[in-house]
Amino acid sequence: MYGYRKVHHDLRALGESCSRHRVARLMRIHGWRAQVGYRRRPGSYGGIPHSVAANILDRQFDVAAPNTAWVTDITYIRTHEGWLYLAVVLDLFSRQVVGWSMDSRMSKDLVLQALLAAVWRRKPKQRVMVHSDRGSQYASDTYQTLLTQYGIRCSMSRKGNCWDNAVMERFFLNLKMERVWQRDYANHVEAEKDVTHYIVGFYNVQRLHSTLGYIAPVDYELQNNVEKPIAVSEIA
Repeated sequence: MYGYRKVHHDLRALGESCSRHRVARLMRIHGWRAQVGYRRRPGSYGGIPHSVAANILDRQFDVAAPNTAWVTDITYIRTHEGWLYLAVVLDLFSRQVVGWSMDSRMSKDLVLQALLAAVWRRKPKQRVMVHSDRGSQYASDTYQTLLTQYGIRCSMSRKGNCWDNAVMERFFLNLKMERVWQRDYANHVEAEKDVTHYIVGFYNVQRLHSTLGYIAPVDYELQNNVEKPIAVSEIA
């Protein structure tokens, strides 16, 4: 669920006259608030991280043009069938999700398919930087070869520093607060459909972003005369 600031902007967009303080007060009275969810998935997080590329992005999250810098990462979604892993590629210019992939295994193929979807959809005409963490999937020879094949520049977060990929981390938090933690998925297929619907039907086309002046990513690109890409629904 949205917090009071975005609820206020939605109400104003619908023609309602109200203040942020009133929205906050009414939400507090009714017990409505943004949901926070389950703990980190159990497992081992030790070992020596791979080191393939420097942190070239260096937290420069505001970029002047599309297909200049993308960020990517992997998260996990709980279902009764087991964990479902989601890899996402996001364009920093508009915060739009431009590629994603889901699988029952957190393999290098997961991140390869997400990146290929982004390249296929956006067809960048200039060299793109893609920033990730130092996980084995992103450090793999196969992934690095794909970057070279498409002329993509690799950037990686510093060891153990999630803030170096803060925009991607924020997307995953929004996804889970606004959709995943509201659901109880029976299986992977159900989760895949719902996550895809969130990305295609809500996040890219409706969700208000304070960074963009409370505009949805697709509308932000249209307002900035960005050439309309292939429909994101065609990736799913």
